[in-house]
Amino acid sequence: MSTPSIRHDWSIDEVREIMNQPFNDLIFKAQSIHRENFDPNEVQISTLCNIKTGGCAEDCSYCSQSSRYDTGLEKEHMMAVEEVVEQAKAAKAAGASRFCMGAAWRNPNKRDFAKVVDMIKAVKDLDMEVCTTLGMLTPEQAQELSTAGLDYYNHNLDTSEAYYPKVITTRTFQDRLDTLESVRSAGMHVCSGGIIGMGEQQQDRAELLRTFANLEQHPDSVPINLLVPIEGTPLAEMRGKTDELDFVRVIATARILMPKSFVRLSAGRNEMVESTQALCFLAGANSIFYGDKLLTTENPEANKDKALFEKLGIRPLQK
Repeated sequence: MSTPSIRHDWSIDEVREIMNQPFNDLIFKAQSIHRENFDPNEVQISTLCNIKTGGCAEDCSYCSQSSRYDTGLEKEHMMAVEEVVEQAKAAKAAGASRFCMGAAWRNPNKRDFAKVVDMIKAVKDLDMEVCTTLGMLTPEQAQELSTAGLDYYNHNLDTSEAYYPKVITTRTFQDRLDTLESVRSAGMHVCSGGIIGMGEQQQDRAELLRTFANLEQHPDSVPINLLVPIEGTPLAEMRGKTDELDFVRVIATARILMPKSFVRLSAGRNEMVESTQALCFLAGANSIFYGDKLLTTENPEANKDKALFEKLGIRPLQK
């Protein structure tokens, strides 16, 4: 089959029709499109480093780093540039081609922003791709990050515009879209995805993917997260309430709507058995976070990932 031209005009009915088709047909179509755009046995590996933990002013209902919730997480100062470089070197030695740095901020202040710029330059010197997630950005901040050599900026939409106010009230859905526009206008790659399992309906999942697919340019990387419920947050009771095959359907639909984007199997992998992860790769996921932590939640240890890759015949994508 031939890949249809890249579209940016999907209707919600079309997206839901794709997502709801018989499972075997959905997976076959997603894998066929995936093979026309990527090597089906290569997966891009990223490592995430939490450069500043806790104390965020936002009220995201899923997040352990919000200062509004008692999750037992201790606020920590920002890491030194030298510490970040050592972690980046270790990540590269373990097979990661991209190093992502995350900070718990609503938006970066001037002093800390200058430190992040230094970190970006230092990691770039290691010949790695660099990604950051720092909250909302002004157009000027986005341009400064681009000038420093930042490759990707992550800023998730999280869920549909309709469901968004039930998850976050301290910034709007449009605020997030504005940051994505600033990132793209500054010439950087956009990394933006969502979280499945926050009590949203299938309609919300379809609307989220439709929002990405109808952007003027698709995100270069689309992380699909399975909620990891954190004690002390409003969504702590959501554990085990998402059907894993429904999650695979989201991965496959993302692949069909955005044929050339990297689709990242992100947070929540620690909750998945190997067969579910294998289905996600079959459905078109071709990027993961490697290592034992995603910011503050557990992730499969690197040696487990290596063992799974060996079973599936998957190899890391080389930069």
